[in-house]
Amino acid sequence: MATPSQTGKASPERIFSTLIAYQQAEALKAAINLDIFTKIGEGAEEAGALAKAIGASERGTRILADYMTIQGFLIKEGTRYKLTAESGVFLDKRSPAYMGAMAGFLGAPHHRANFANMTEIVRKGTTIAGEGSNLKPHDEFWVEFARSMGGLATPSAQFIAGLIGSAEGKAVKVLDIAAGHGMFGLWIARMNPAAQIVALDWPNVLAVAEENAKKFGVSDRWKKIEGSAFEADYGGEYDYILLTNILHHFDHAGNVRMMKRVHAALKPGGKALILEFVPNPDRVSPAVAAAFSLVMLANTDSGDAYTFKELEKICSEAGFSKTVAHPIPEMPETVLISEK
Repeated sequence: MATPSQTGKASPERIFSTLIAYQQAEALKAAINLDIFTKIGEGAEEAGALAKAIGASERGTRILADYMTIQGFLIKEGTRYKLTAESGVFLDKRSPAYMGAMAGFLGAPHHRANFANMTEIVRKGTTIAGEGSNLKPHDEFWVEFARSMGGLATPSAQFIAGLIGSAEGKAVKVLDIAAGHGMFGLWIARMNPAAQIVALDWPNVLAVAEENAKKFGVSDRWKKIEGSAFEADYGGEYDYILLTNILHHFDHAGNVRMMKRVHAALKPGGKALILEFVPNPDRVSPAVAAAFSLVMLANTDSGDAYTFKELEKICSEAGFSKTVAHPIPEMPETVLISEK
């Protein structure tokens, strides 16, 4: 039985808040779906005007807008709602950094079902149905990812393009493995008119990247390779190979196998650019990067969030001579540059 000293400073608030966290997620998704943030940004700041703008009841609109205020996504001044800096940048559709589209993917039934089975997944140590290898196309899932997550990728993509000096305009050949929406290669092409981009992914996913290449106006410098990162012929003589958010899907041996293929496809002195959630050696900090391990437990058969030392070892075993980490400011991910 707990003693008074054990319970005197304890509070159930964290437990309660965590167990009802689904309410926060569903409320934010509703606000995004109803376009509340964009309409407030356009000037519909009173509950009545906002309700009319989004085509909803005034009661429902007021309660949801108040809840978004409680959660820190809105500011309320008297009876008027205002966007926070965060909401204005990332949740107003008029913003070039809009990320609302990712709500559907992050809250997809596939993800929710896996987390609903967390007890059994922990017991087994892998996905329940053994469907988390990511070696199959899973077209619907990854097409949804490509269509939903491009906005979220933009800050990291711009960081990578800047990191390799794209603005200098040197002629470079870049392979984007598991390109998805294609943003990482496309931002290099946008910043560097002398860059040639080759995107590798499943055929249906590449269709999304190809659409984005046209939107970026770089289709003449964008090519594609269809297939698996473990089986497709990469070609060779690349200056840079992008591996963005892919290594966490596989175990150590699988990643070494992939990185050996990357090493062979790079020209001498070429570099692999790896984007990952990289926890500290304690594996519990920083919070977002460390917590990503649980996402991989729920959704893959053997993936993980790897520490820098673990990623460095993978690259070393694949033949790379040097790996350097570059944390992205204001983002939970790190870019690792590994040199051949």
